Amino acid sequence: MGGPTPARPDDSISRMDRHEIRHALTGPFPSLRTPFHQDGAIDFDGLRSVIDFCIDAGSRTVMLTFGDSLFTLLTDDEVAELTRVTVQHTAGRAMVIAADRQWATPKAVDFARYCRETGADVLMVLPPDWCESCTASSLVEHFAAVAAEMPVMFITCGFGERGLPFALDVMRRCLDTVDNIVALKDDVCGAFARQVTSLVADRWAVISGGQKQNHLDLMPYGCVGYLSTFMTFAPRVARDYWCAIDRNDITAATKIVRDLDMPLFDHLLGLEGSFDAGMHALSEIVGHHGRWRRKPYHSLTDAQMDELRAVLNSLGVV
Repeated sequence: MGGPTPARPDDSISRMDRHEIRHALTGPFPSLRTPFHQDGAIDFDGLRSVIDFCIDAGSRTVMLTFGDSLFTLLTDDEVAELTRVTVQHTAGRAMVIAADRQWATPKAVDFARYCRETGADVLMVLPPDWCESCTASSLVEHFAAVAAEMPVMFITCGFGERGLPFALDVMRRCLDTVDNIVALKDDVCGAFARQVTSLVADRWAVISGGQKQNHLDLMPYGCVGYLSTFMTFAPRVARDYWCAIDRNDITAATKIVRDLDMPLFDHLLGLEGSFDAGMHALSEIVGHHGRWRRKPYHSLTDAQMDELRAVLNSLGVV
């Protein structure tokens, strides 16, 4: 992945049109967590197992992210290999969203070209912005350079700290000048996310991260899908929630949030190592791969695993 070269013509940088991308992002789908063996090596068979499970459960999209996919623990070469294996194993059965790693613009463009040539459908772009080093103009230029290579997903992570006026300015400029941004993932939530969704939802397919309650909050403003925690281990819960959304039964959807999402997340967020340690543990419980995360990240102990199993049994989800 060397320096940037001229982008291909527009008709060669996307295998899917906006309608197809929006359709693939409608509903619940997983954020893939990089599985590891106990010695810290990436467990690619475990990754393949999760991909198969989620697609068999009805997911139209599989998604890598800077956070959940633990790019903080990976080298650049490992991010590239993880992307390649994900695309290769998905094999056209679902849309693949790749993710970058807060790279400078030349490297981000280089990686976008790699993702396009590998076969990913969309790239989630997370620009670096240490100590508010970017301006609105430089961020728009960054998104435009990457979007010249392939369809881009905008992510609000990092924009919450810059404030709503700054974020809306960047998004308005992107809407006006960068045609190949096709989606937005929200990580900020609340009033910020509602205003952002209201601004972009007609052009960009908006998805929420985290929990069903975030989707419920943004749905009236145009949010079409969400990253589902349950899709990777108890997809029935995700399907039940989405069926309630489809029939506009907000009472039933809210009951699932209250009775299942909230108590599970209360436990996961209170774990030593926090929710991601718990998510890796859930994959061990259902047989995808081991609970392990590369050090220095904490992996659950046997006693903590037993406590998590007890919570799942009390909720009746596995």
